[in-house]
Amino acid sequence: LHRCVGVKGFWGPIATLIWKDVLLELRTKDIVVSVLVFALLVIVIFSFAVDPTPRTVAVIAPGVLWVSFTFGGVLGLTRSFALEKDGGSLHGLMLAPVGRDAIFFGKMLGSFLFMAVVEIAVFPVFVVLFDISFEMPKLIPVALLATLGIVTVGTLFSAMAVNTRSREVMLPLLFFPAVVPIIVAAVEATGVIIEGGGLDLDRWVPLMAVFDAVFLVVCPFAFSLVVEE
Repeated sequence: LHRCVGVKGFWGPIATLIWKDVLLELRTKDIVVSVLVFALLVIVIFSFAVDPTPRTVAVIAPGVLWVSFTFGGVLGLTRSFALEKDGGSLHGLMLAPVGRDAIFFGKMLGSFLFMAVVEIAVFPVFVVLFDISFEMPKLIPVALLATLGIVTVGTLFSAMAVNTRSREVMLPLLFFPAVVPIIVAAVEATGVIIEGGGLDLDRWVPLMAVFDAVFLVVCPFAFSLVVEE
């Protein structure tokens, strides 16, 4: 019974934070719409600029896809904590009688949900514009692991950057060096899937899983230190 209460006490605030972010997004549409438009623009511009051929599409398309998701994710993560800061609710979260790790996971999973919605909407456009075909089920674990790593690191650094004057500049400077391994692995794995390979995929997916595990341990702890300052 004590264990059940403890689990409920941990996941209850997380579910509440996620629901609060979803309701706020449904009212404002600040995050999903901005990230979706940005990601689509990047893919459309690159599809016309590089004119991919059947020989080069496996090299170009994965990079374009994950550049659009990553840069769009930075935009969404910046807006996520900026809305909390500008609305004055960030201090309310800090005063709430819940653990800092619960706040971190609530914000992180909310951002994960928003990015997943954007990716589901963007993938069909990406496939049509670059005229590619591949086994979509193989891409699901790659997208989930890469998105998880992006939002985990991004949530930490967006909490750090939100209190700075130039948060739009500070977040990318902090975020991209830390998330490079995830992006590289996602690009390589997506290229393998488009080419129809399988052996190299067994190397990149576990690599992303390892980095995600490290981020999920380090980032909540660092978040607790950051928000106390």
